[in-house]
Amino acid sequence: MKKYMMGVAAAALGCVLLLTGIRGQLLQQGISGKILRFHVLANSDSSEDQTLKLQVRDAVGVYMSDRLETADSLEESEAIVEENLSGIEEVAAEVIQAAGYDYPVTASLETTLFPEKTYGSFTFPAGTYEALRIVIGEGEGHNWWCVMYPNLCFSGSLYEVDEESGEMLRAELTAEEYAAVFSEGDYEVEFKILKFLNQVLE
Repeated sequence: MKKYMMGVAAAALGCVLLLTGIRGQLLQQGISGKILRFHVLANSDSSEDQTLKLQVRDAVGVYMSDRLETADSLEESEAIVEENLSGIEEVAAEVIQAAGYDYPVTASLETTLFPEKTYGSFTFPAGTYEALRIVIGEGEGHNWWCVMYPNLCFSGSLYEVDEESGEMLRAELTAEEYAAVFSEGDYEVEFKILKFLNQVLE
């Protein structure tokens, strides 16, 4: 009987994990279809190149913050970014040249694979997202990310996620999607099932 119960519990656990994985994938796809990310790739991991990455980030942030201020949809934000790609490259190139480097730099709007990443109280699952992607030189150094729409990049001081940013994100996502990215959210049903299975297997 004990072996039978263990078999049933193991099968149930497998189903829970499978369904949780499918649910997580669907949530990620739903979230990614509603946000635009900002991605800056440094030339290398040297301290100089990492500092340069942040300088480029700040300059592009200043350049784009006013332009994106009135954008009230993902589509409008994407269009604004597309219209300003050459300007973004010019701004980044000026920063790179002023710092004494001759690295090439490119800016593009593309689908990019991201790892799980946390901004303030929000954790976005790993997966593919549309992003403004800036590559400095070889682009082989540690990267920097934020969410450009809804605006989690330019709230308060640059790159500080505040309460207003959270409300903008809440307005874009479903309740389930928002709970999935908010760090205080939990999945009580899954936890209860897993607790039950652990008790059966004891």
